[in-house]
Amino acid sequence: MKRIDLNCDLGESFGAWRMGDDDALLALISSASIACGFHAGDPTIMQYTVTQAAAHGVAIGAHVSLPDLQGFGRREMRVTPAEVHAMTLYQIGALHAFAVAAGARLAHVKPHGALYNMAARDKALADAIAHAVHQFDQQLRLFGLANSALIDSAKAIGLPVASEAFADRQYRHDGSLQPRGEAGAVIDDVDAATAQAIAIAQHGHVTANDGSNVSLHADTLCLHGDGAHALMFASRLREALLAAGVHISAPGAH
Repeated sequence: MKRIDLNCDLGESFGAWRMGDDDALLALISSASIACGFHAGDPTIMQYTVTQAAAHGVAIGAHVSLPDLQGFGRREMRVTPAEVHAMTLYQIGALHAFAVAAGARLAHVKPHGALYNMAARDKALADAIAHAVHQFDQQLRLFGLANSALIDSAKAIGLPVASEAFADRQYRHDGSLQPRGEAGAVIDDVDAATAQAIAIAQHGHVTANDGSNVSLHADTLCLHGDGAHALMFASRLREALLAAGVHISAPGAH
């Protein structure tokens, strides 16, 4: 049976500002990547989201980012590998505290936004993230863009990995994501995004923005909890995957 994880970026509210319907999404996904306060989230939001994820039996992950609340972590910054290593450890540790308090455990780490894309192509930054995760807990699974430097770095030091693909993002011919600033980078049509997810999960390929066919093995599919139609899309995608005979479960789950 084909298996795939459905992971969603959650806990991205901050103070009095609310983003997404996390409670409803938790009933539809198998893994939650929870903001750790650098691009979104705050201690109260982190604590609540971890507790709710644990109650739903959803695998909990630290969604680590560049320190960029105003830009939602989507602006690249000039950071050294040493800085990335330290900020990754810092954020994992913060979310770990809430997991322990909730009687749960962290299952994975996933970089967010600009840091994710930088680590996908920059070996030094990828190594910094992988080594920080490895130093914290060698059993933590590192999520990264399929066929990227981050996956290579994690494998090189023996970390478990989950190669990630996106249902609602357009790909380029080399398997990288089309930058968000370009027209058509985000797939807003629910039917098109669902069809792309099924092609990835069942057949291991995606159609790039130039029409070429790109091979793409994925262990996990990302859903963006901040999208206007996130809940409807998550529900449709889950139904379509199950109808196609694809089992939904967190990586490493039995």
